[in-house]
Amino acid sequence: MKKSLVALALTGAVFSAYAQSSVVIYGTLDDGIIKRTGTTVQEGKRDNNKLGFKGVEDLGSGLKALFQLEIRFEPDTGTIESVTRPLFQGQSRVGLQGSFGTLRLGRGLTAFQESITAFEPWSGMPTPAGFQTDLQVAGYVSTFGSGSDPLGPTGNSGNRFANSAFYNSPVLGNIFQINTTVGTKENDGSTVALIGRGTAAAPQFPAGAMGSVVPYSVSVTADNGPAAMMLAYERNEVDTKFWSVAASFKPLNELKLMASYQQQDQTETVLTNPKTKAWLIGVNYSIGVGKILAGYGQKRPDNDFDNPALVKTKQTSLGYEYNLSPRTYLYLEGTNKRMATTLNYYAMGIHHNF
Repeated sequence: MKKSLVALALTGAVFSAYAQSSVVIYGTLDDGIIKRTGTTVQEGKRDNNKLGFKGVEDLGSGLKALFQLEIRFEPDTGTIESVTRPLFQGQSRVGLQGSFGTLRLGRGLTAFQESITAFEPWSGMPTPAGFQTDLQVAGYVSTFGSGSDPLGPTGNSGNRFANSAFYNSPVLGNIFQINTTVGTKENDGSTVALIGRGTAAAPQFPAGAMGSVVPYSVSVTADNGPAAMMLAYERNEVDTKFWSVAASFKPLNELKLMASYQQQDQTETVLTNPKTKAWLIGVNYSIGVGKILAGYGQKRPDNDFDNPALVKTKQTSLGYEYNLSPRTYLYLEGTNKRMATTLNYYAMGIHHNF
């Protein structure tokens, strides 16, 4: 009897060790008052608002199972972000982690899109004062059209791959990491419209049907104390190619300097001005419980006109964050964007992480 009890206890201990897991609920709430050129004062957001769930289960021998789900929503109305987007718009991934690195399947930011945010003064937030969603990606979208998933419904995010595999290597030499994303040609088949130049050299591609190339994204990041760098290359499903190089340096704990350069090539689908080049410089400077954010960047052309002078973009942005706690801050920001016309943008609001 005693032997049976001991065996049962040992069995329970083994299963307990293998069943160790944790689930975290997290999110962001951001809301404020904004004013754009030509519009009235409105309520709006600076950052994407999200509700997320992530978990890790220890499988033993250094192997872990993990998952992450993110819902995006509008704080001023409480509705899901854009009715055309999936419920788990932010990401929906499950995978394994071990000595080999991290391998996940599902939907999420591409390797490039996930890496570049560390080299932008607004950390990749979609606010018009920031640079990542326009200049830093040179107007490029990882998926074609109005931000569709790889050959998926129009209206979904333009910086994510769905139906994809994501791999992050271990940090090599405590400095380097290799990140890759490979998509599939899956689609919903809801549309058969053709896009592209329509020649033998630059054929048309079916939008919303089986594409011509497999989309992929690769980035290499290096972090060595005060200095960090990134190299990235990406190709979407209609063969638009994009590459970027970025770097940051912290001469002081309170000061972060950053810069990036990027170029995209739409030769396969755009007849006029198929190449777009962009660069930006930025700074973050912490003063007590506050932080100053500033940046300047340029992009040309925008592939809309034959005259590059009409589409060259020059953007100057300035912001300030005042921390009320480690999770909550107030912000004030503004930007001036000069294209064929000039756009001014101002915002103030509150940002809370939980």
